[in-house]
Amino acid sequence: MSSSLDRAAADIVLIVDDVPENLSVLHDALDESGYTVLVATNGDAALQRARQAVPDIILLDAMMPGMDGFEVSRRLKADFSTQHIPIIFMTGLTETEHVIAAFSAGGTDYVTKPIRTGEVIARIATHLSSARLMRQARSALDAFGQATIAVRVATGRVTWQTALGRQLLMRYFEGEAEMAPTPVVQWIDQSLARHAHAPDALLPPLVVVQGARRLIFTLHDQTGDGEWLLVLREESDAAVIDALMAAFRLTQREAEVLYWVIKGKTNKDIADIFGSSPRTVHKHLEHVFEKLGVETRTAAANLAMSKVRAAQPGRES
Repeated sequence: MSSSLDRAAADIVLIVDDVPENLSVLHDALDESGYTVLVATNGDAALQRARQAVPDIILLDAMMPGMDGFEVSRRLKADFSTQHIPIIFMTGLTETEHVIAAFSAGGTDYVTKPIRTGEVIARIATHLSSARLMRQARSALDAFGQATIAVRVATGRVTWQTALGRQLLMRYFEGEAEMAPTPVVQWIDQSLARHAHAPDALLPPLVVVQGARRLIFTLHDQTGDGEWLLVLREESDAAVIDALMAAFRLTQREAEVLYWVIKGKTNKDIADIFGSSPRTVHKHLEHVFEKLGVETRTAAANLAMSKVRAAQPGRES
């Protein structure tokens, strides 16, 4: 299905409605406006069409027999391949709880029945324009290998992520990559609360430590209603640890302990980083002292730094 659609020719709109008359009216109006139009008459068909064709926007009937539009939207937003598609709900339900349900399910907008085709076309054009700009920006981030994710704060859902951003999340956290880890959501909430109280204050980054690697999250900008863009940066000192292992014939863990000693960490700090006990760290440190031929932390740190500097390219030993 998707291979036969010419995306360069027209934007693709998927209409989902169980009433044939509604489909016909919308299909004709959108077709005349230059859109490529796909249709589905139930929730299962909508999911299949969306995953096959990946339309640019979806017009979705809220109330359908079987799987309703809210559930269809939730499933589309939970799927990495379709979660970026804007969804406009079509509903005769204007009560507040139904409007909230539409947005909570991932809807971008809603129109009320009976449908006014002119209004629908205007809203489609607006949302497609916004989506196109966002898509271009995100493509640029992907192309330059940026680690970036967008998080919907209310639900904690990752609404979009670059390939590198997804890779880093999966490396540092267990669980679904489609949901932001709890520490990240809590940090966003705290940062936004601090920003509301002191708009000019510098917001501290979130630092997640994994051995000698650190994943640093920075709150960048708001990208949409309730969505925030986070920039991720990994700092890794694996090369330093490798150099320490080679220079002093240390084990991996001994080199990591020495690395954190150089950084000024106490045995308790290092134990917390490794998830071990201070006693275990002390034993590793005894082996390090023996191999380096020193008796104090300061002497070990100074000797280690001098060796590492000497081993770096461009420096004379």
